[in-house]
Amino acid sequence: MSAIRLLVLGAVRRHGRAHGYQVRNDLEYWGAHEWSNAKPGSIYHALKQMAKQGLLRAHEIAPSTAGGPPRTEYEVTERGTEEYFSLLRQSLTAYDQRPDVLTTGLGFMVDLDREEALSLLAERVRAIEAWRATVVKDYVPAEGPEQLGHIGEIMRFWLHSADTGAQWTRDLIERIRNGAYTFTGEGDPFVGVLPEETRH
Repeated sequence: MSAIRLLVLGAVRRHGRAHGYQVRNDLEYWGAHEWSNAKPGSIYHALKQMAKQGLLRAHEIAPSTAGGPPRTEYEVTERGTEEYFSLLRQSLTAYDQRPDVLTTGLGFMVDLDREEALSLLAERVRAIEAWRATVVKDYVPAEGPEQLGHIGEIMRFWLHSADTGAQWTRDLIERIRNGAYTFTGEGDPFVGVLPEETRH
């Protein structure tokens, strides 16, 4: 799964209609250029590609009075909305060693209702536990990873990452159960997390 598709669809959805610079501005405000492949070129490319795929609808609007080419604004289509929620749900449940995918999902999880977010995160814990069990069964010798010499450190790292990932997710579940954050149907979930001039 590519984080850039979810990032761009989510950013456009926040506005209703948005041009490339607004999307880029939102994602930079979140620091997405640091933890994902959301660089300016990939953002504009994703907008154009998803418009071709019918996930976004492109609207050409008049150029500014200062001149220059017409600006394109995008809005998410019905198909794009389905893709957005599909990617969002995958991002919160998958355990695939891709921190940019989970990070993107966390950024948009409040577009779900609280109970669904809790259910998806619980599914993520189960996926981590299943993945860890597979690593132990298939890669870690019964006598322990030290039997593999320095290669055993790879297995130690995998197991440590799984354990900390599962615990962090359990802690997040507890915070959400205790009322943290504003989810769909509870108010404006994006207060304070987007630049004020870009919120709709």
